[in-house]
Amino acid sequence: MSEEKDLNKEELALDDANRVQVLSPGMMVAKRFFRNKLAITGLIIIACMFLFAFLGGVVVPYSQSEVFYTSEEMKKDYAGATEISEYQIFANAGAELPKDISSKLILALTKKEPTITTRDGSTFALNELNNDIFEISSADGSESLAYACKLQVYSMDGGVVDSAIAASMIKARANDENSFEYDGANYKVDAHGSGAMLSTESGDEVAYISSYSINPVENGVSITIDFREAVVAAITEKADSFDFEGEEYQLSNKNGQYTVTKYKATSVINQFEAPSSKHWVGTDGNGMDLLARLMYGGRISLLIGFVVVAIELFLGIIVGGFAGYFGGWVDTLLMRLVDIIYCVPSMPLYLILGSIMDFYKVDAGIRIFYLCIIMGLIGWVGIARIIRGQILSLREQEFMTACEACGISIRRRVFKHLIPNVIPQLVVFASMDIGSVILAESTLSFLGLGVKYPAASWGNIINAVNDSYVMTNYLFVWVPAGILILLTVLAFNFIGDGLRDAFDPKMKR
Repeated sequence: MSEEKDLNKEELALDDANRVQVLSPGMMVAKRFFRNKLAITGLIIIACMFLFAFLGGVVVPYSQSEVFYTSEEMKKDYAGATEISEYQIFANAGAELPKDISSKLILALTKKEPTITTRDGSTFALNELNNDIFEISSADGSESLAYACKLQVYSMDGGVVDSAIAASMIKARANDENSFEYDGANYKVDAHGSGAMLSTESGDEVAYISSYSINPVENGVSITIDFREAVVAAITEKADSFDFEGEEYQLSNKNGQYTVTKYKATSVINQFEAPSSKHWVGTDGNGMDLLARLMYGGRISLLIGFVVVAIELFLGIIVGGFAGYFGGWVDTLLMRLVDIIYCVPSMPLYLILGSIMDFYKVDAGIRIFYLCIIMGLIGWVGIARIIRGQILSLREQEFMTACEACGISIRRRVFKHLIPNVIPQLVVFASMDIGSVILAESTLSFLGLGVKYPAASWGNIINAVNDSYVMTNYLFVWVPAGILILLTVLAFNFIGDGLRDAFDPKMKR
């Protein structure tokens, strides 16, 4: 009696007959599955991937499309300078000149003629003063009308200098006069660097005259007279740079056109920043946080994998189930449909559909939906063949004869009695197929046919590295996404292998 009690207390082996009688089929499968260390490893990896993608995307403080900027000292064009080579005409008060006076002036100076004849037949006298300044007067020389010179007049308030005042200023400069009167007001002309300054009798500066045209590159920037003089001095000295008010400016000359540049703090996209405390995995070429994009990309990749497999199972079970149960012409028709879909080249089809969606600029979210449908419609044929083959052998079993004798409907026979008997094969196939779908999606996104920017997936994160220099020098951009794809696909394959072994009745482990 004591020996029997000791025998009952003794732990029975998994394949012991007494133990088998106690365990249900589901428990037997679970025990076999959890004895497989690789399968458990795969489960742990998948659980970590889901936590990383779905929980991590909630915890991470950045979005998948948030762009980060940094401040850098960049050399930017500040102003342009050139020596005035064309004559500017400044008319006196009340003088009216023909529109073609400028072109006729150049012609007269080229031919060294003392008069200017315009298109309408008007004639003007041309008198050369000193400092390369010319006076334009009436034909008889009795009335001074304008002055022509290679000078530019700048207003001190940023506005436009009255042409009559500019003409009087140029006349005074030509005659080496220090003052003149205009419209009842007295003005002073004083030398200022390479140019001359016009001011009122009270000392208010009105205008500045120079032989160089210096203008800012950006709108809204005001260039002072002192800065103009600094530029002219640098040009005269043929210097490559100069200092002005504590800042250094660079000066470059190209065919007489001078460009003034300076280093300026500029906000630029924070591209390819190395991993840091702010960005744990770094940033990509668009200045986006890679950790956030890996998390959000994991959602898309895992979601596509499960949705595509669900579509494949739905279509494969229906087509394969009815083809295997009915046989005959139904089986022939459905299997020919399967053969036709098998013959469709998937990659050219993806290329065509991707080009169509690019042409119509399909939204990134809708594109993911279309991608799932397309991949599901192409990939269900393998499941249909598995279902058909299993049902062809199961429909001849005694339990199916009993179902027919009991008058159970065909739909219930297929979906309540036949399909549940092929679930083990479906589970194994689906678990392995999810990894294949994730690989396919990654490949399509890498080729630019799958998920599009700004939406993230592991595939298009790797696709962002389309330059050999970036791929070689910025490993942190694409290696993490590749590792996640590798681990996820490997984990699903481990789970599939574990399920296949667990459902195998011959397994004794």
